[in-house]
Amino acid sequence: MVDSLDKIVSLCKRRGFIFPSSEIYGGLSAVYDYGPLGVELKNNIKKLWWQDIVYKRDNVVGLDAAIFMNKKVWEASGHTTLFTEEFEGRPFNLMFETYHREKQKKNLIYLRPETAQGVFVNYLNILDTQRAKLPFGIAQIGKSFRNEVTPEHFLIKILEFEQMELEYFVSESEAEKCYNFWRNERLNWYLNLGIKKENLRLKEHSNDELAHYAKACTDVEYRFPFGWKEIEGIANRGDYDLRQHQKFSGQNFPQPLPYIVESSSGIDRIFLALLCDAYCEVRGGRTKTTKPTKEIEVVLRLNPKLSPVKVAVLPLIKKPQLIKIAKQIKTRLSENFLVQYDEKDSIGRRYRRQDEIGTPICITVDFESIENQDVTLRDRDSMNQIRVKINRLAEIIPQILAGQKIEKFGKIIK
Repeated sequence: MVDSLDKIVSLCKRRGFIFPSSEIYGGLSAVYDYGPLGVELKNNIKKLWWQDIVYKRDNVVGLDAAIFMNKKVWEASGHTTLFTEEFEGRPFNLMFETYHREKQKKNLIYLRPETAQGVFVNYLNILDTQRAKLPFGIAQIGKSFRNEVTPEHFLIKILEFEQMELEYFVSESEAEKCYNFWRNERLNWYLNLGIKKENLRLKEHSNDELAHYAKACTDVEYRFPFGWKEIEGIANRGDYDLRQHQKFSGQNFPQPLPYIVESSSGIDRIFLALLCDAYCEVRGGRTKTTKPTKEIEVVLRLNPKLSPVKVAVLPLIKKPQLIKIAKQIKTRLSENFLVQYDEKDSIGRRYRRQDEIGTPICITVDFESIENQDVTLRDRDSMNQIRVKINRLAEIIPQILAGQKIEKFGKIIK
């Protein structure tokens, strides 16, 4: 685990994970752009969440609600009056204001400060089109916007962020049981991503900490270098949201109204937690054949399912016959996942570059590859290497990425 947030910020900029937004114009406080590697890691987080929440469950469906909604939505939810922070001694509403067509007061609308309300206002649509019966869930991934007064700690409190939310509708009698189920389920999801157990905890809210809509709430917190911070909240929202939207819209909702158990996580915070947890500094170099040095190498020990680049293909030296084979391998493997080709600098430096961005497997093409049609596979964490036939790569690599040890597929090279 990293001991300083500055090291993560430096890594993100240096290797293309995250850039300050509109940096050439001096940037914009608390707004960031995801670079080539960052967008891959972020997409992998979303993919694994969607697979676990939607695809693996028979009673959860997906939704992608619009960012702009009728302003009455936010009146019903309480955001227009309650979503505030103190700023110079006065309440300051955190919602960004804009206008629907002509800039007049009557056309005032908001950028959504959360994705949950998009689910609640589509509750009747889901009931009608999906023949949904309790218990069932609606999952959504999307952008939210908050005009934060006091941004802090890089990605922790930013103006534009992305959420992954599940709103699970259940009978009142089953709500507490369901709430406890999702608390444990969500904690285990983070553990299965590879986050260290000692860096995670569940923190239950006291009565005076609860939001106005909540009957109970627990945060999944991660121990960042600057302290424990929430990365997800699990809440029993009762029937507050549907009751409010029924009242303000005048629509008749089927009775009795269900309770809602919510799982709401911030992708940007999860992204930062994963980088902090995977970050390692290794002294003395990273090869087994060279003498130890004072050099410090960064290794990003990400779960291979999350790693932006899955495989790097490296010709041992810049020779046409090696480059040709390496590029053929890269083209073949790129059909299934992101593969990098690199021929610049020594093979040791190229290994270290891949370690720093979390690439789990490096393939080295050498002169034996020409005659024997095989290559060297190197594992990021153990640094073990084996020889594998080129025509077996498409079969073997997915198994290694899924968690199989590299030595299962060949004898380790001493």
